[in-house]
Amino acid sequence: MASEAEDRRATPVKLPGKVYQRELTRLQQELNKLQEWVRSEGKRVVIVFEGRDAAGKGGTIRRFTERLNPRVARIVALPAPTEREQTQWYFQRYIEHLPAAGEIVLMDRSWYNRAGVERVMGFCTPEQHRRFLQQCPIFERLLVDDGIILRKYWFSVSADEQERRFRSRLDDPLRRWKLSPIDLESMSRWDDYSRAKDEMFVHTDTAEAPWYVVESEEKRSGRINMIAHLLSTIDYQDVHRPVLTLPDRPADGGYERSDRELQNYVPDHAATLLT
Repeated sequence: MASEAEDRRATPVKLPGKVYQRELTRLQQELNKLQEWVRSEGKRVVIVFEGRDAAGKGGTIRRFTERLNPRVARIVALPAPTEREQTQWYFQRYIEHLPAAGEIVLMDRSWYNRAGVERVMGFCTPEQHRRFLQQCPIFERLLVDDGIILRKYWFSVSADEQERRFRSRLDDPLRRWKLSPIDLESMSRWDDYSRAKDEMFVHTDTAEAPWYVVESEEKRSGRINMIAHLLSTIDYQDVHRPVLTLPDRPADGGYERSDRELQNYVPDHAATLLT
């Protein structure tokens, strides 16, 4: 695959807020149908979210899951490996997070850490990196052969947009936690990450588990495009659900509430906002 030309892409479509929200709501309704199909049919789904720092992975995952049942759709975002995990087979700690029947797992970064940040920052040896590129297609083929529905998305963003998003996080106390020294160093290693990504694609963009690139320069469009594409690649069905009706309340059984003074109540902070 040719080196990514993220700084030379065409200006992305910027969706108006109402158009974006309307389509997002429609797609979330379809995700609910997908969720029920996965649950009722006992399917297993793994969705890998990869890309540069600040490329829009986290925001897409939030919109993806915000209307879903967390017992069915769960997010896996693993911390740095422990000393014990560093001595395991590399894929071992990811295996325990794979879905059981009726589950969707969203990998907020994944085993591809080894092909990206570990490779660029020197957290793995050249031999470990070579072994990963050799074993990863085999590992993913085993998942697919066992019936797991595997989708891999790479979120692509330009250097200028990444810097803009980094600066906005620095100025926002509610999002500053998203930045780490490694994130900031990625700016000065842009070309190294590009080369690592290109090499990763050469080895792991396979027929069984292809990569799909999400142009994420404009966040709203990126989210909509990713979710719509995922839905288009899975042949899910609208599962019939039983009609639910609220039962009638029973007759008064003589219950009397206990004295409020005997319980500890949260102070009414909301009321102070109106004074």
